[in-house]
Amino acid sequence: MKVPWPDIPYQPWRETCSALHLYTQIVGKYRLARTPWVNHSWHATFYVDARGFTTSIIPDGPGGIDIAFDLIEHAVVGTATDGRTARFALGSMSVASFHARFIDIVRQLGGVADFDGCPNEIPDPVPFEEDRAERPYDADAVKRFFQASVAVDRVLKRFRTAFLGKVSPVHLFWGSFDLAVTRFSGRTAPSHPGGVPALPNDVTREAYSHEVSSAGFWPGGGPIDFPAFYSYAYPAPDGFADAHVSPEAAYFETSLGEFLLPYDAVRRADDPEATLMAFLDSTFRAAADLGGWDRKALECALGEPRRPRPL
Repeated sequence: MKVPWPDIPYQPWRETCSALHLYTQIVGKYRLARTPWVNHSWHATFYVDARGFTTSIIPDGPGGIDIAFDLIEHAVVGTATDGRTARFALGSMSVASFHARFIDIVRQLGGVADFDGCPNEIPDPVPFEEDRAERPYDADAVKRFFQASVAVDRVLKRFRTAFLGKVSPVHLFWGSFDLAVTRFSGRTAPSHPGGVPALPNDVTREAYSHEVSSAGFWPGGGPIDFPAFYSYAYPAPDGFADAHVSPEAAYFETSLGEFLLPYDAVRRADDPEATLMAFLDSTFRAAADLGGWDRKALECALGEPRRPRPL
């Protein structure tokens, strides 16, 4: 079955995208405040589900609470393990208004709405309660972004199966607003210099405590004004920027220190999944070969349904 790869140009929904990013930060900050720490901040992320993004169960209230962004009916939906539910519609509003409505949902569900009130990884962040500018909400663009996220999530999850070593889940980091999957060499890495806007250096250094090859997807924003896939290594081995990768539309962006592949190059390809897999495979091989990873011990064939790994 073919999965749709919709057109998601960044500029037409730039303001909506920025608002949605901040809304996910508010919900993410709540999850972060209530969930025990997991290596590389994996405890704080969201996941793609059948209707949008979900936190999964957060240990709060009567036992657990999950919060979902329903990007089909355009609502924030909270569910508690005792059967309580609460929701509010997504639409044009301010960040401060979203913040107040979300706190009300958490309290309705029996949770503790006590979390940090300032954005992360955004230059010159404005506290959520003070961000009162009205934000637009382009429902059609949001739905297309969700459909694109489903297509990307599917490929990243398949790519993830070809690695026997430590590998992250496929998840949405609300700080940088990107879907990502990360492979680890198994070796420790040099201490990260930090310096990420509005993010404590201790968090960054813990996230990059070990050597990684990481790939993912941005809808646009910040350093790029178009949706794109990325791949980077930390630490970047010598020669990484000059490595030959696929497909032809991929290139190394010096200002970011990462390989980029425009989303449109994948969307317009005869086989979008194969095109994206070529990018993921080739950039990983560049990082692993130049970095001296033990690829024979770490890699395996792609996973297939109902087929256990041969020993």
